[in-house]
Amino acid sequence: MNPAALFAGGLVAGLAAGTASCAAVQGGLLIGLVSPTGNRHGPSRGLPPVAAFLTGRLAAHTALGALLGLAGAVVQVGPRTRAALLVAAGTAVVVLAVRMFRRRREAGCAPAGKGPAPAGGDPRGCPCPGGCQHPDGGREDHAPVRGAALGTGSPGGGARWPVLARAAALGTATIFMPCGVTVGMEVVAVSSGSASGGAAALAGLALGTAPAFAALGLLLRTLASTRLAALAGIAALTAGLFTVGSGLRLGGWLPDFSPPQFGSPAAAAGRARTGTDGVQRLTIWATAEGFRPGIVVAAAGRPVEIAFRTDGNRGCTRTLAIDDRDVVLPVTGERVVRLAAHPEGRLRYACGMGMYVGFVRFERVP
Repeated sequence: MNPAALFAGGLVAGLAAGTASCAAVQGGLLIGLVSPTGNRHGPSRGLPPVAAFLTGRLAAHTALGALLGLAGAVVQVGPRTRAALLVAAGTAVVVLAVRMFRRRREAGCAPAGKGPAPAGGDPRGCPCPGGCQHPDGGREDHAPVRGAALGTGSPGGGARWPVLARAAALGTATIFMPCGVTVGMEVVAVSSGSASGGAAALAGLALGTAPAFAALGLLLRTLASTRLAALAGIAALTAGLFTVGSGLRLGGWLPDFSPPQFGSPAAAAGRARTGTDGVQRLTIWATAEGFRPGIVVAAAGRPVEIAFRTDGNRGCTRTLAIDDRDVVLPVTGERVVRLAAHPEGRLRYACGMGMYVGFVRFERVP
């Protein structure tokens, strides 16, 4: 396809479908942009790190798209590896959130009032070496070196470079936390067969989701300077745990019993029909609520063709990992997946984000 068309497709996918899913999976990394001592200068001082994050994210996605288009499946990450990366990235986000809570507690002390300063405190009455949190939400920073090291103190901005470099690195790390839409666009990049086409597809996706990431990043940095800072930490902690859970489910490392809203199999199982050619055929609907039916039954030792059908599906189940490969379904339509003969047992598959799962149960034929 023409790179311009691939770019437009990625842009539309990012704007229409990628905002919610990508922000849920990758948004937790934005907590790394929050200054642990707060930001009393408002959103304008928070813009450079957010811009650096978005720049790193765009550059990483563009480079990955070029590699996928050039080398195809050679550089493509398999579902199990992607699941491990999701668990690792989610754990890192949880650590960032916990560190934010600890730093806010250390920096949020009230002034001690008049009288001699405690040991290690400030001679002007603040018991916290990092500065005191005042009732109006502002800060009295008695340790300018600490603030400058975080890029929030030095007017010259020279000390801000480490912060911008970290923000760019966090943006780059988002390629290790692909959402369902990202997986779909990676497959498009592979099928493009060219570096320019693959780069255009993933660059369009990164730009399409950029407004949501910019708004989320600025919101988190603004909240960090107010009494609502705990909300930013809670949001990051939730995102990290969600990502860890998605990785565990995608890799099949969690027990397969869950409430229905998280994709537990439907009670009724569908059974394969064998054609005159000896191939078993099944039909599964990929919906916004999961796969229906959630359990299908086929005979062991015979090949199977599964027709995955969709109707206006732009959610997680539009991409799925089955038999150690990724499959991208159309928004509306059908895609047939052929499986080789399997022994008696159960084959598990999941959507690209690990939220919904389904099963093919292979039974012995009498």
